[in-house]
Amino acid sequence: MQHSRLQRWFDSKGWIAVLIGTPYLWLIALFLLPFLIVLAISVATNTPTAPPFSFGGEYPWVNWGAYARIASDDLYLRAFLTSILNAFMAMIFCLLIGYPMALGLTRVPKGWRNILLMLVILPFWTSFLLRVYAWMGLMGKNSWFNGILTDLWNVLVPAAWALKSIPMMYSNFAVIVVIVYCYLPFMILPLYASLERLDTTLNEAAMDLGSRPFQVFWTITLPQSIPGIVAGGMLVFIPAAGELVIPTLVGDAAQPMIGKIIQDEFAQARDWPMAAAVAVALLILMVIPTMIYTRYQARAEGAK
Repeated sequence: MQHSRLQRWFDSKGWIAVLIGTPYLWLIALFLLPFLIVLAISVATNTPTAPPFSFGGEYPWVNWGAYARIASDDLYLRAFLTSILNAFMAMIFCLLIGYPMALGLTRVPKGWRNILLMLVILPFWTSFLLRVYAWMGLMGKNSWFNGILTDLWNVLVPAAWALKSIPMMYSNFAVIVVIVYCYLPFMILPLYASLERLDTTLNEAAMDLGSRPFQVFWTITLPQSIPGIVAGGMLVFIPAAGELVIPTLVGDAAQPMIGKIIQDEFAQARDWPMAAAVAVALLILMVIPTMIYTRYQARAEGAK
C-alpha cells in the first residue's frame, strides 16, 4: 500500500520535487550549515582549550568581542583595504587584457575559435601552485625576465636612476601580476559568451551610416557587453579578495591580505572566534557586489 502511494507520488510530481530540491539540499549542506557553524564560532569566547572556543558556563553564549576588534584594530581594517584594492586592480587589468582577447575570439573564423578557447583554458590543466612558483622564478632578482626589464629600464631612464635589478617580489605589484595571470580566463570566458551573442548587423548598420570603428564600439558593442563585464568582474574580484596562496608566496608580509589574516588567526594564534569573525565579515563584504549584480541583471531582463 505504502509502496503504491510512493510510486504514484513519484509518477505525478515526485521527480520534479527531487530535481528542484536537490540543489537546495546541496546549498544547505555545503553552504548554509558551514556558514552557521562559522557564525556561531565567531560569537564564542576564545579559550586556551582545544578547540579554542567555548559557549556557556563561565563564558557568555554570545560574545561580540571579535567583531569589536575588527572595527577598532587597524590590522584588520588595513588587511580588508589591501585585499579590496589588490582585487580591484587585478579586476581592472583582467578587463583591459581580457576584453580585446574575448572580442578577438568572436571575430576569428569559427574553425579557430575552439582552438583559441582551448588555449585560454589551457593554464587550468597545470597546478595552480606550480604557476605561482613559475612567476616567483620570473620575478626573482636573478631571473632572465627581471634582467630584460632591468636593461630596458636602464636604457629609458637617466643613469642616476639605474638599477641592478627591479624589486618585484614580495610586493602588492607581484600579487596583482600573479592574480591577473591566474584569474584572466575567468574574465575572458564570460566576456566571450556575452560578445558572441551580439547582433553584428547593428555594427554594420552603424558603419553604413558613417560611424567610425571606435564610435561603433563605444555606442553599440560596449553597452551590450556590460552583463559580461559585470559577470567577469565578479568572478575575478570575489575570489581575488579572499586569495591566500598568492599573497603568502609573493606578497608583502607587512601588508597582508585578509586571507592570510584568517589563516594566521586559525593556525598560529589559535583564535578561532577572531578568525571566524573576519571570515564572516569578508563574506558579507563579498555578498554586496553579488547582490548589486543580481539586481542589475534582474533589471536588465525586465527591460527586455
